[in-house]
Amino acid sequence: MSRASPRYDRRVRLYDTYTRGLVELPPPPGPIGMYFCGPTVYQRIHVGNAIPFVLPLWLKRWLELDGYQTKLVINITDINDKIYDAAPGASAKLSTDATAWYIEDTGLLGLGRPDVEPTAVETVPDQIRTISALVDAGHAYESDGDVYYRVGSFPEYGRLSGQNPDQVEEQEPNARKEDPRDFALWKANKPTEDTWWDSPWGRGRPGWHIECSVMAEKHLGPEFEIHGGGLDLVFPHHENELAQSRALGHGFAHIWTHNGLLRFGGEKMSKSVGNVVSLREALDRWGREALLVFFLSGHWRKPLDYTDETMAAARAQWTDFVASVYDPSEERPARGWEALAEALEDDFNTPEALAILHEWRAAGQLELMKRGLSVFGLEIERVEPPAEVNVFKEARDAARAERNFEAADDNRARIEEHGWTVRDRPDGSVLVPKP
Repeated sequence: MSRASPRYDRRVRLYDTYTRGLVELPPPPGPIGMYFCGPTVYQRIHVGNAIPFVLPLWLKRWLELDGYQTKLVINITDINDKIYDAAPGASAKLSTDATAWYIEDTGLLGLGRPDVEPTAVETVPDQIRTISALVDAGHAYESDGDVYYRVGSFPEYGRLSGQNPDQVEEQEPNARKEDPRDFALWKANKPTEDTWWDSPWGRGRPGWHIECSVMAEKHLGPEFEIHGGGLDLVFPHHENELAQSRALGHGFAHIWTHNGLLRFGGEKMSKSVGNVVSLREALDRWGREALLVFFLSGHWRKPLDYTDETMAAARAQWTDFVASVYDPSEERPARGWEALAEALEDDFNTPEALAILHEWRAAGQLELMKRGLSVFGLEIERVEPPAEVNVFKEARDAARAERNFEAADDNRARIEEHGWTVRDRPDGSVLVPKP
């Protein structure tokens, strides 16, 4: 993605949860630091978990085409209550295995990797230093080996999630807390937990929220442009991250982006609910291209419904893109590259971008279409069919000319057995690879 696009008199704008409006990025070259919350690794990720992996990689590719310098960090949460609960006494092995599954499965999407993929385990010393700084500043306190963030010390608490600070729901009920709203920065080791670290407050491990604050700042500095993740992370996770970092005087993220959640059968896809389709299962069944087209079809801030019907529609769209390279429409005028740029620079509107790609396909503007698809990691390379497939095609064409439809259907079946389909047109037929 090294070829830069021409600049236009506008800037990239993204919707910001904190201000409830569109916020412009600074002009190129930036730099643009981006931190997106990655998975908690205790089983294979589901399709919905792939959205905050795909979206920032797409955004990174586009920004770099637009002349920006970027640095993308997507973390891996490998210390968490869910991991301890899933594998009592063996959480370290589970998190190691599940991290490998995550890297393997997301690698199959063909989008490359983030610039940095830090883990909670490797940053524990940094987290202890940050917690100590919060204690020293009066924003945190120790209680029987636990350390809690003092929510009442941060007047802006609740702004990101739109809650009144006096009415914030209780987090992590514990009678030892000063205030029900306070949340854990450090948790004393429990007998069922097989990993721990020494700290000024005794043996234990960090809480979830401090992990992300520290990983983000370690790799992007105390102030950066974009923090993202699923809509379900606004509260308490991102609210707590913001409070921790800004309490220490750090600007932290300028823009907070939250993607809509994937729904399965009308409900949020969730490991805890059990209505999940793993990313690996989806890739094996539908292929990476159909899955990426599916993600393109929904605006990143809106919920997206994963069903057999929506995935079949996505696969059909990809088939149309591929077929256009083998059986192109007659070339006619269409909107230019600037149309795609306008769509993506206006809150990264991928459904509009997808519509423009189809416009180029239908207009026979194949170079524009292929250039646009490549922004999203979708490449079409024309390959020639094997000789035996051409033989079946010629036999089918001859059978159709003789109106011997049984023989024609038999040859079509042989063509498809070899991974190709045949499309009829007025002057004959054309072979197209199966998706």
